[in-house]
Amino acid sequence: MARGRAAATTSEVREADGATETPDRNRPVHSVRLRNIRAAIWSNEGEQGTRYNATFCRLYKDNEGFWRSTDSFGRDDLLLLAKVADMAHSWIAEAMQAHDQPF
Repeated sequence: MARGRAAATTSEVREADGATETPDRNRPVHSVRLRNIRAAIWSNEGEQGTRYNATFCRLYKDNEGFWRSTDSFGRDDLLLLAKVADMAHSWIAEAMQAHDQPF
């Protein structure tokens, strides 16, 4: 399991603080997090209305104590990933229903 996680692409997790603002177009419209699994929900405007996409990552601390994220999930992460995906799906369904869009 550790070998699979080490081979996955990783990135540093940057938490938004008051000093570094990013434009709204580069930020997710919503995020869901349970323990170390996070979903980011993105909004894309198109001719047929708003479309939503979700990305998932697992957060962990590296050997130097910095928070990192990866898109690789171990066996023990899968049920939590499914729960986060379910919560993301529910949020998207509610957002689409609020805009009267067919699901």
